[in-house]
Amino acid sequence: MSGKRLHIVFLLALMSLAFASCENIFAPSIDNTSSGQILSDQKTIEGVFTNFRYAYTFKDTSVYSALLTDDFMFTYTDYESGFDVSWDKPTEMRTTSRLFDNSQKTEVVWNNITVMIGDSLNMNVKRSFNLTITFNPSNIVRLYGFADMNLTRPVSDGVWKIKKWRDQSF
Repeated sequence: MSGKRLHIVFLLALMSLAFASCENIFAPSIDNTSSGQILSDQKTIEGVFTNFRYAYTFKDTSVYSALLTDDFMFTYTDYESGFDVSWDKPTEMRTTSRLFDNSQKTEVVWNNITVMIGDSLNMNVKRSFNLTITFNPSNIVRLYGFADMNLTRPVSDGVWKIKKWRDQSF
């Protein structure tokens, strides 16, 4: 092999070795050593809120659906008409799916729990939240308020699900 060809082969081998040992700064590796989990098993009240945040962050309707009982009921006050409006789980799922499909980003931040009353099977939780919905860079909706939720589970070591949710945002 000629000296020039040997030099090229050596350079290519060196470059291959250099590229193989580099990390892409635009795609950093995932830290699997973290003790925090992305999803919870919902056996705690906080686990329900963790999964809710996940569902909104990643626009995951299957995770969101698993948060709700089959007889779920959502209620909010229509301030223009002065009446409460309610709907069931199928309507909630269609509405949430449309929200996820038509927004670029949804982010919910759960703040302080102001009320938590109940027992091992039924719990009423009132918690403040901030919801930011980005439809596009010039159309961002920010909602603040309280979620007044009734959570239930069939047995004391089962998973919590949301049975009723009264939205008190402004």
